[in-house]
Amino acid sequence: MLELVKNLGRSSCSVPSENTLCLDYDQRTKGRLRARTQGGQEVGLFLERGRLLRCGDVLSSASGTLVKIESAKEQLIEAITDDWLVFSRCCYHLGNRHVPLSISELVLQFRPDHILQEMIESLGMSTTVVYTAFNPEQGAYKGAGHHH
Repeated sequence: MLELVKNLGRSSCSVPSENTLCLDYDQRTKGRLRARTQGGQEVGLFLERGRLLRCGDVLSSASGTLVKIESAKEQLIEAITDDWLVFSRCCYHLGNRHVPLSISELVLQFRPDHILQEMIESLGMSTTVVYTAFNPEQGAYKGAGHHH
């Protein structure tokens, strides 16, 4: 098993496609994980805990072998509106609940939760189920910790 011990961040290093590791959001939140690359190589992650792996991050083994992270497609709720006030209110309510959230112009994506979906619909956004990579906002504190 190849032990990946360092996250080099997003890098322009050339990484062979068979050294790609496709992980869903839950897997990318873990510092310790066992998985297989696209080429079938078994790898173990032994990384700093508390840091989300982002699509495009390059991981390195002690011997210098590089593995690139990709975000797996997963089921999400996509909420759309053409009203900036509705959009802002939905961002506020989801953020207030600390929901991991992908934000683009007048479009939100979050993990399936029928209660949250009903709340967003009641606030005026239309929702649909999509299958795509989930890359939520990191937040203002980016793992530095925050206290109320």
